[in-house]
Amino acid sequence: MKVVGLHADVLVATSRVYATTCTVVRGRRREAVTDAAGDEVVAAEAFVIDSPVFPDELDVLPALLDQAGFPCTGLLATHADWDHLLARMAFPGAALGVGETTAARLAGEPGAAARGLRAFDEQHYVERETTLSLGQVQALPVPGVLEVGDEELILEPADGHTADGTAVWIPWARVLVVGDYLSPVEIPMISEGGSRDAYLATLERLRARVEEADWVVPGHGGPIDAQRALAILREDVTYLETWKLPLARRTAEQKRIDAENRERAGA
Repeated sequence: MKVVGLHADVLVATSRVYATTCTVVRGRRREAVTDAAGDEVVAAEAFVIDSPVFPDELDVLPALLDQAGFPCTGLLATHADWDHLLARMAFPGAALGVGETTAARLAGEPGAAARGLRAFDEQHYVERETTLSLGQVQALPVPGVLEVGDEELILEPADGHTADGTAVWIPWARVLVVGDYLSPVEIPMISEGGSRDAYLATLERLRARVEEADWVVPGHGGPIDAQRALAILREDVTYLETWKLPLARRTAEQKRIDAENRERAGA
């Protein structure tokens, strides 16, 4: 697992499989806080957005955040695909917040995430000591804001890849977490419940935020700068309008995804 800092308050971990990203954002409190010895300390809280995948990556995440001064106080997921929901296994006591559309999808597909994880583990011979249990899920209004420390995260709708989805704008750090959009390694994927029209609408909503950002964190592929993200956005719009694969994303796997996209779209 590769971990990079995009800002003093933003870390991104990229899993060894699917290049799945996990973003950790810290919000500091401006009021002075003292410890038991009377020394002034920096008070902060942090949200973990999405998750790495492999057990060893999840196991090391709490210690890594503790050492970096990012105390996890809550979890967020951009959407309900299983590979974005595993942070609960690293932080079993933390509350999980999701957009209202994701909460509805989770309620309508009970056990789907656990089954997806089990199928992945069986295919790749992965052993885990615990099973995935999402516990209580908090539905968050989207569009909306979410406080972290004395800062605010901006939550915006991002459906189209699936029927649900939330993008997270971190304004003071100029970092945009987009879920499964704008990937440098994967073409737009229209999964069950998603749609080409909704995907295109999400890309248009994201465009203005990308233009404001210093960094964009896609769900797969690692962080990218805004200039590259805008180039990928243009390629993705062209792909969805013409079904012509981007030059840099024409692997056998992307051709397989393209075939599934066309079938779902009736192209």
